[in-house]
Amino acid sequence: MRIYKIAAINLGSTSTKIAYYENENCVFKDNIVHTARALEGFSTIWEQFEFRKQAIEAYLKEKGILISGLDAVVTRGGHTEPIVGGVYRITRKMLEQSASEKYGNHATDLGLKLAYEFSAQGPQAFTVDPPTTDEFEPLARYSGLPQIKRRSSFHVLNHRAAGRQYAKDSGKDYRDLNLVVIHMGGGISIAAHKKGRLVDANNAIDGDGPFSTNRCCSVPIGDLINMCYSGTYTYSEIRRLINGNAGLMAYVGENDVKTVEERAAGGDQACGEALDAMCYQIAKEVGAAATVLMGEVDAIVFTGGIAHSKRIVDSVSRRVSFIAPIAVYPGEYEMQSLGLNTLAALCGEEEIKELNE
Repeated sequence: MRIYKIAAINLGSTSTKIAYYENENCVFKDNIVHTARALEGFSTIWEQFEFRKQAIEAYLKEKGILISGLDAVVTRGGHTEPIVGGVYRITRKMLEQSASEKYGNHATDLGLKLAYEFSAQGPQAFTVDPPTTDEFEPLARYSGLPQIKRRSSFHVLNHRAAGRQYAKDSGKDYRDLNLVVIHMGGGISIAAHKKGRLVDANNAIDGDGPFSTNRCCSVPIGDLINMCYSGTYTYSEIRRLINGNAGLMAYVGENDVKTVEERAAGGDQACGEALDAMCYQIAKEVGAAATVLMGEVDAIVFTGGIAHSKRIVDSVSRRVSFIAPIAVYPGEYEMQSLGLNTLAALCGEEEIKELNE
């Protein structure tokens, strides 16, 4: 039996996750944390290219892995035109769209460039279920203004991975289930999964839905317009305010949920109320997703790093458990999804897609 060798990378704003697979076996997985001092000299994520490349190469070399000996390098995807989910070969067109920042910008966009660069040494370069995966139904796109369409931009990779894991553990086919999946991390996204398709979700970067650790998402639109034209803020300051300095960071000056919980347990009323408000908004969004599925929900699935918090999961569950059973999959299944979907593609079990030229 042939052994396929796959390296998976997942770039965050201050970290680089790496996993190495031999077929379905994860041989090792790690998270390289980049200190604020190490990153302070870079004004954009693109300027970190050589820094991140060297970090990945050095780590793999330390583990005795040569990039030239890999069958594939797969990365969590960046931002391109809307596409259906699946395994995609990274092409020049994908890189051009990602670099344009027209569809969004995140550290994962650099991941596309890195994987493509590594492919010059031999392995194929892929991405799986990128964040601009768009399987929305027509009604989900209406915003109320013809000039603005609601768009699919959320944690698609981990959403689908958690949904599939729940289905597997339940002895069911993911494509037979209706699920509401809640990803709780730096951003919080809630999506309606309808028989394997992600038909609606909030834009967790700077769009709508509940506030999170450092993002505000839905806010009273009239007041936001007044702030934009007040003369107090520049365009970049407003952008940073709604994504980076909002949410828990704005209310209590802290974006680490564990720290906020500890302060709340110690009697800090502001921290306790801010956490309760975040849970309240998450529950409201779950209710909205359930209506998309017309109340026919097989399970509500929690995932993401904040799903480790019993306080938050319990608080949300008290408000939504009447809708469907609760399942909790804390952490992320992104690396597993990257590795196993790439393996399926290499074995011919999964279609390898490309952006249309």
